[in-house]
Amino acid sequence: MKFSFLVENKTAAPGVMAEHGLSIYIEAGGERILFDAGASRLVMDNARAMGIDLTSASFAVISHGHYDHTGGLPAFCEVNQNAPVYIHRNAFRDSFGFEHGKPERETSGIRWSSAERRMMEKRIVFTDGPVKLTERIGITGTVPYAEGFSPTEKFYYRDAEGQWVEDDMSHEQCLVIKEPEGLYIFSGCSHRGVISALHAGQAMFPGERMAALVAGMHLYGASLAERSCVIEQLASEKPGVLMPVHCTGMKAICEMKAKLGDCCVIASAGDVFYGRS
Repeated sequence: MKFSFLVENKTAAPGVMAEHGLSIYIEAGGERILFDAGASRLVMDNARAMGIDLTSASFAVISHGHYDHTGGLPAFCEVNQNAPVYIHRNAFRDSFGFEHGKPERETSGIRWSSAERRMMEKRIVFTDGPVKLTERIGITGTVPYAEGFSPTEKFYYRDAEGQWVEDDMSHEQCLVIKEPEGLYIFSGCSHRGVISALHAGQAMFPGERMAALVAGMHLYGASLAERSCVIEQLASEKPGVLMPVHCTGMKAICEMKAKLGDCCVIASAGDVFYGRS
């Protein structure tokens, strides 16, 4: 198991840039997987700087239909002619965040042009429920809500009648990889809650130890009480490694590090990690 951060909100690696987005290149089980594609073509520039050849990727998995996880996918599909792209069937909602009671100017959803979507449409494989790609690699499909979850940020899209409807984020899904040391669970933003994502990942391979949870946790807008509750629940799961990334928020990341110590690993664009028992 080896995974490399192609895109993340921060970086300290020479020649590697950061942006608001997430992309991870994973080598496991004889497969090479692109998990999310960042917000732009930066994913390609950073891959070149890190010596990673994206033409060799077996497939791509998209965590959910937001621009900061899908913006680099057209550039990836231009250079990689064969890899199927697994994305949830509900991911193409044109959703917006609201500010002061009004929708934001740009959609939070996928921002591909019509030409880009046509170029990729034969590559797209729609998911819904759990999917096993191999004996050791699975996609959760829609992440079920964990008990007590409430979102820290909401998004809305217009329904067929033109009314604003809250996006239930049913298009959020996780990638799960079973290694000898346990499960590696990758979650893009955990809009349905990081505990929800964790439980969905564990359900793919019941009874397995959690070797690592690598996740954007969407806690930057959460209150201290909300962050503390989530961190206590994560600590009780006794993960081998916890990597809070992207939308987690620096306050939450620092609080996790203080609570979990060496178990909490802070990752940035350009970083490479290897599985460990």
